[in-house]
Amino acid sequence: MPCSSQAVLHNTGTFARTAVDAAEAVRHGEAVRRIAEAVRARDEAERMLAEAVAAARSAGLSWAGIGACVGITGEAVRQRYGRSWRPTVRCS
Repeated sequence: MPCSSQAVLHNTGTFARTAVDAAEAVRHGEAVRRIAEAVRARDEAERMLAEAVAAARSAGLSWAGIGACVGITGEAVRQRYGRSWRPTVRCS
């Protein structure tokens, strides 16, 4: 998974500080804000999905059944959510 919302917000501040000039920061500000907003929404959706998967497993639904709901294989969903799930931050 790409950057967490915290990493994007941090990078947003870094971008603003390192922009070539203030005009460039203003010109890209809306795009950066929209990206940060989308990342926050994705993080929330991932959290909700992880909670739903945990609840489905607690209710006895198989990994294959959960995978069918998510649109991936049961093995893939088990690998992703089978252990203590936490989003991975991959951002430089």
